[in-house]
Amino acid sequence: MRKAPRDQEESARRVTRRTLFMGGCMSAMVAVLGARMRYLQVDKADDFQLLAEENRINIRLISPARGLIFDRNGKLIAGNEQNYRVTITREDAGDVEAVLNKLSHVIPLTAGDIDRTLKDVKKNSPFVPVVVADRLSWDDFSRIAVNAPALPGVTPESGLSRIYPRSDDLAHLVGYVAAVSEKDFETLPNPDDPMLKIPKFLVGKLGVERRMEADLRGKAGNKRIEVNSVGRVMRELERTEGTPGADIRLTIDADVQNFVQARLGDESAACVVMDVQTGDLIACASAPSYDPNLFVRGISHADYSGLMENDHRPLADKSVQGAYPPGSTFKMVTALAALDAGAITPETTVYCPGGYELGGRRFHCHSRGGHGRLNLAGALVKSCDVYFYDVSQRVGIDKMAEMGRKLGLGTRHDLPMSSVAQGIMPDKAWKMERHGQEWRIGDTINASIGQGYVLTSPMQLALMVSRIASGRSIAPRLIHSIAGKEVPIAEAEPLGIDGSLLRATRQGMYEVVNRQGGTGYGSRIVDKTLLMAGKSGTSQVRNISATERARGVISNDQLPWRRRDHALFVGYAPFDAPRYACAAVVEHGSGGSLVAGPIVRDALLRALTGGIPPLEAYPEAQRARIETQMKELKLRDAEGKAPGSSRA
Repeated sequence: MRKAPRDQEESARRVTRRTLFMGGCMSAMVAVLGARMRYLQVDKADDFQLLAEENRINIRLISPARGLIFDRNGKLIAGNEQNYRVTITREDAGDVEAVLNKLSHVIPLTAGDIDRTLKDVKKNSPFVPVVVADRLSWDDFSRIAVNAPALPGVTPESGLSRIYPRSDDLAHLVGYVAAVSEKDFETLPNPDDPMLKIPKFLVGKLGVERRMEADLRGKAGNKRIEVNSVGRVMRELERTEGTPGADIRLTIDADVQNFVQARLGDESAACVVMDVQTGDLIACASAPSYDPNLFVRGISHADYSGLMENDHRPLADKSVQGAYPPGSTFKMVTALAALDAGAITPETTVYCPGGYELGGRRFHCHSRGGHGRLNLAGALVKSCDVYFYDVSQRVGIDKMAEMGRKLGLGTRHDLPMSSVAQGIMPDKAWKMERHGQEWRIGDTINASIGQGYVLTSPMQLALMVSRIASGRSIAPRLIHSIAGKEVPIAEAEPLGIDGSLLRATRQGMYEVVNRQGGTGYGSRIVDKTLLMAGKSGTSQVRNISATERARGVISNDQLPWRRRDHALFVGYAPFDAPRYACAAVVEHGSGGSLVAGPIVRDALLRALTGGIPPLEAYPEAQRARIETQMKELKLRDAEGKAPGSSRA
């Protein structure tokens, strides 16, 4: 049955509307797709190209060369040497453990090495290279390079590692570098520096290396490398070198430092040599020392235990960290305080019967028979305790403390070294604040001879002598220049002490060493152009008890080493034109004049003459012994090479 014409027309109209609707929808879809394709291929082409680049290109940091450290004469103290190592990157390696097992068949790797690497990989971002092994031999390095196609994510690298060519000579002063620890992020400058996230990135841990980290570290460079689908490095596309750290020159003379370090020998001791006019530290030695290269390479448990268990404390920098009662080396402070206050004159005399009675208590002089009547010079020459007991009662502790601080004691000096001790220069307010007690007369008597609460470091004692010798408030200086720019020397103001009083004190120090019967006479210099002025000191560690005396113990030498007194000596030379000052402390060395005095003399002669001290500078009776002693010193040659060493 055929449809009516009207029905046929209606049906045709429906088909036309559907066709138009479908055609419109399809056109709209084509338009949307076209717009989207334009957006993706034209408008966002650069962005998606960058994303594609990042899928096949990695950017890695390049550690900069660490700044070098030199002595005042340009001799290398801390440098960089070539170091071959191998790293692994998690995002490129895939199965890290499997790759490490393969690598262990190429170079020697222990199970401990693999476990440590796996822990480091988990701790760090996937794109951060982790050091698997360093200080590789050239043969191992070459084997890794040859087998690289079978080791995805493994990269042999050539870099720089820190080296200290003068070994233990400057370990305490310069310090060392080691891998970044979690604690370092709290204290290091620029803790957000991405270089610090690189495993085994080395930073300063002690001394100049630590305090000058911001200057020495430099700024990282980077490289763009192309990798294939399995993460294997195909080629390096671009490299931007980092900015090397700044080179630093110290005021230290490496040869004088080596001489002083060798001269201290096996003692537990410290010695500081300072330029009287500028405050430059010429030598700053602490003994025994240690080899900082051990820490850079990863010190063994046995080596570290040996350092920690040594009763002479080789890891401690006694030159600036050590705080000792200064003993009789402090008597110049007591004398100058009294002179400056007008309590005495250089000719004021005090009678010494061998003791001083005060408040029902007797304070003994080191000479139980007494010294008789002495003026200032005589009291310094004989190191008479009673003289200074009496003088201290005339001037009082507050004036003594004021003079001590004026001469550099009881003050923390700003030096780029680890844990610089402030020491203690006590007064009445200090004792009340620290101990909640009133100051007593007996405290003043003890302080007058450098005992009781008074504590100083060898560096502070060298500064004290420098200020007495120069009459100016010089400041200690260790950094000579940074990146070739000299660090200015602080202008030293006059001490504000009358010149005649300083001259009287210097004269007393001169007679201590050069007048027969003086406590430092055995350590004198006989060359008239190099005469030394100085003062000995013995710092009491403990009293010899009545029980010990009953057993026949009458001197320090009869006691165990730890119970003996410390030996101290301070001096400067030449007397008539001061150039260098020096202070030495020998822990438990007993007598300052016998043990510390010769060290100070030898150190001053080495600094003044520029070489091994000439025998003509010593008393004739001592020359044979001195000649033998000098030959036995283990001194480095001009290039810093140790005797019998094949390594520069």
